[in-house]
Amino acid sequence: MSVLNSSWQHDFIMSNGIQLHYVTQGEGKLMLMLHGFPEFWYSWRHQIPEFAKDYKVVALDLRGYNESDKPQALEAYNIKELRQDIEGVITGLGYENCILVGHDWGGAIAWNFAYNYPQMVERLIVLNIPHPAKLIEGLRMPQQLLKSWYIFFFQLPFFPEWSLQANDYQFIAEALQGMAIDKNTFNQADIEAYKDAAAKRGALTAMVNYYRNIFQGLLQDSRNEIEELEIPTLMIWGENDAALSKELTYETVKYVRNLTIKYISNCSHWVQQEQPQLVNQYMREFLENES
Repeated sequence: MSVLNSSWQHDFIMSNGIQLHYVTQGEGKLMLMLHGFPEFWYSWRHQIPEFAKDYKVVALDLRGYNESDKPQALEAYNIKELRQDIEGVITGLGYENCILVGHDWGGAIAWNFAYNYPQMVERLIVLNIPHPAKLIEGLRMPQQLLKSWYIFFFQLPFFPEWSLQANDYQFIAEALQGMAIDKNTFNQADIEAYKDAAAKRGALTAMVNYYRNIFQGLLQDSRNEIEELEIPTLMIWGENDAALSKELTYETVKYVRNLTIKYISNCSHWVQQEQPQLVNQYMREFLENES
């Protein structure tokens, strides 16, 4: 699918003092989609037209990414700022709540937002990102620490940005194509779209600053997220995730009262792009179930 789609509307919204870009299609209840690293709204290209049949789908560029504003300060990427961005988007679009969908970093923000603004999340859908308590637990395990080497690499000054852009952003191409089980998941146009988004001035530092805030921001804040979440939640997990172990999903039910987990075999971290039809099916089944 091309980046250009005549049914998609590009727009901007002011939220939490910055301007955020989003792509939208459809009308109805708000379905807000949050992408991960090193992506942008485009990672939801297979979901936007499907769910626009029944919802107002809004696929956001998170702060620091693609066409959204890129504040320079490191603290601008603290989890408190990120969740306030989401609050401002929901209310700014004229809604009181939404169906919140997040993958990777977008999923981490979605978990955090659901705990802090439960009245604003009707249903929660997270893809290949564990519950915050399980993530903290995982980072104490040698197996997961080895998989999460990049978190520590991104704590360095300057060098991560240089590495990400070296050889025409080869790191990004290899992260996407290299991790995918189905090598047809990303065509050359897809790779170029991700490279172009990362190449925008200030984007690389912004993207890395999410990780530079992770220990004093996301993980510290998430220590409070051990109470049972009441919001109906769907977790979709590509089982061949090279960055996050499947074991991080185990016992999530201890933290989420109404939890549905769907595993997808022979599928990588890029689950909604690699297996879009199955992801869309699981999302529809979950949304149509009234329990």
